[in-house]
Amino acid sequence: MAIQVTPTALPEVKIIEPKVFGDARGFFFESFSARDFSEHVASGIQFVQDNHSRSVKGVLRGLHYQVQHAQGKLVRVVEGEVFDVAVDIRRSSPNFGKWIGVSLSSENKRQLWVPAGFAHGFVVLSDSAEFLYKTTDYWFPEFERSIIWNDAEIGIEWPIDNEPLLATKDAAGKRLCEAEVFA
Repeated sequence: MAIQVTPTALPEVKIIEPKVFGDARGFFFESFSARDFSEHVASGIQFVQDNHSRSVKGVLRGLHYQVQHAQGKLVRVVEGEVFDVAVDIRRSSPNFGKWIGVSLSSENKRQLWVPAGFAHGFVVLSDSAEFLYKTTDYWFPEFERSIIWNDAEIGIEWPIDNEPLLATKDAAGKRLCEAEVFA
């Protein structure tokens, strides 16, 4: 197996660490194998879109999700470092409103699997970061929703000292108790 999979406190959310082969020339690793993903992370998943964003230090993106065409996301960082967060927003889940946070960086080469039914966001900790993610459904802006990053009900412990830089839609995010969530 070319990956090590570690469950998180939210059992459906998983940390994936690739086996990295390195020497004086540099390194090589499989960033994605459908066979390994299906066998060790989640079966029956088909990715349909790859996204790439670049953000500067202090930018916080999220907490995003789509109420229809819900997306599972396989995320990783290829430059810099982020603190990546998943929040369970399935009302029927025993973990509703709970979150996990993981450091993803170009150094640790970790990936995070965030299945449909979870809100997702990250804050950039390095001077800049390039963030890649595969999604299980396409982006539909009319179905996109955002939960406010600092909702006290969720209580995410973001590793930042200052107010983050937010997009207008993220600054207008709703609190979990007001948000449209999954059954």
